[in-house]
Amino acid sequence: MNFSKLQIEAVLFDLGGTLIKTTEIPRVMKKILKHRGIKRSLEEIVSAKKRAEEELNFRDLTTLLDEFWIQWNLRILTNLKVDSKLRSLAEFIAAHWWDYCDVTLYPDAEKVLPSLKARGLKIGIITNGLQSDVNEILPKVSLQDFFDVVVVIDTLKKMKPDAEVFLYALDRLKTTISTTIFIGDEIEADYKGAQKVGLPVYLIDRDNKFDDKNIDRLFSLEGLLKLSFKISPLRDA
Repeated sequence: MNFSKLQIEAVLFDLGGTLIKTTEIPRVMKKILKHRGIKRSLEEIVSAKKRAEEELNFRDLTTLLDEFWIQWNLRILTNLKVDSKLRSLAEFIAAHWWDYCDVTLYPDAEKVLPSLKARGLKIGIITNGLQSDVNEILPKVSLQDFFDVVVVIDTLKKMKPDAEVFLYALDRLKTTISTTIFIGDEIEADYKGAQKVGLPVYLIDRDNKFDDKNIDRLFSLEGLLKLSFKISPLRDA
């Protein structure tokens, strides 16, 4: 579908993999464990992480919230045969994760976000992250006061691709499906989730990984600057 002629007044983004990139999880875990005097190879951590993910359902984030990551850490530590003060260490990892993780904006996001805002658009985030994570991440990239709406798992105790999270964002922005587009990097949660609601949606595919011709893709967020925008009356007031 060609969205180039849509009159857009708001853009909603996924966060991780779309606007920001972070250190790979096993490398962060290795760094934290080393700091705590526990030496494990990257290969061991990758294997332990894979087994932990097989034991957990990520949709349990909606009920467990921050406790989910403590349980996730406990499984990884158990798989790594760390045998002392597991709960305490799991809580430490969850509480200090972002102290050990590098967070940066993708270069195209760094360029496009202020340009969209300068054109008078409303800008928001819908992420399958927790409020505690977003509170740590956004200040690291100087975006803590940038977005008009931020929808996290905690907001509705739901996560993408549930329709409610997309509709909630539209309600908060006071925009409509026809004047709002969504950008994400995952097919199921982002692309199909927004599509089911009826939102115009693009999959950001910087590395050209997807070859499905039925998917509307952007190879850079700079492609958004080619769309036609209309200024929200609320911005002009």
